[in-house]
Amino acid sequence: MTGNADPGDLGSILAVFAHPDDEAYVAGALMAVASDAARRVVCVTATRGELGFPDDDPRSLAERKALREAELEACLGVLGVGEHVWLDYPDSGCAAVPVDEPAARLRSIVDEVQPDTVLTFGPDGTTFHEDHIAVGCWTTLACRAASWTPRLLYTTNTPEWAQRFADAVAMDDVMMVDDVPTPTTPAHELAVYFVADDELAARKARALRCQASQVEPLVEQAGVDAFVDLLREECFRLPTGDDWPD
Repeated sequence: MTGNADPGDLGSILAVFAHPDDEAYVAGALMAVASDAARRVVCVTATRGELGFPDDDPRSLAERKALREAELEACLGVLGVGEHVWLDYPDSGCAAVPVDEPAARLRSIVDEVQPDTVLTFGPDGTTFHEDHIAVGCWTTLACRAASWTPRLLYTTNTPEWAQRFADAVAMDDVMMVDDVPTPTTPAHELAVYFVADDELAARKARALRCQASQVEPLVEQAGVDAFVDLLREECFRLPTGDDWPD
């Protein structure tokens, strides 16, 4: 493994993700560790996740947005994250947004926050979700253009974790592209491989379950114990020249 001797200490963190709950799934434990250590942690969410409901959900889009806003606020409160920014792009519409405007907004945030570490999606978006991919691209361009130079990291998973996840959850419910293997990175190639202890994993699970509209179906499918176990690992890799070429 490369990177920090203590992979749990990333310094100050700027976490940039697409939908409410992305941040807690992939970096909730690391953000909690940073917050507990009095590091600055800023979370940016591109959309309000208004489409993340069953087709027969009776709520209006405004009601869905309000619910997800409240759920995310409660989740971040459990993690100790007090700074949050909405970009207010349309759910499932980020790929259609011209990149210059969101990249410029994120560049300004990078220069204002001056984080030690920026966490976001790589070009696979973890699940090949187009919103995830777009947000990762915007964030990468922002970091390249910013006056401040943070350490940019892309979320990923180990092959072993992906197998455990597939054993517990129907992958068709998660992956956005059919018949494509889950993107993974071998542990020895990771920049950060953090495993939460029992207390921290339970805290992360409590935080995520604040976002009940999205998370409870997964908990019911996997079972509580498997769900908590799957939350323990948070893995990140460094960008490579094959990700988003200049």
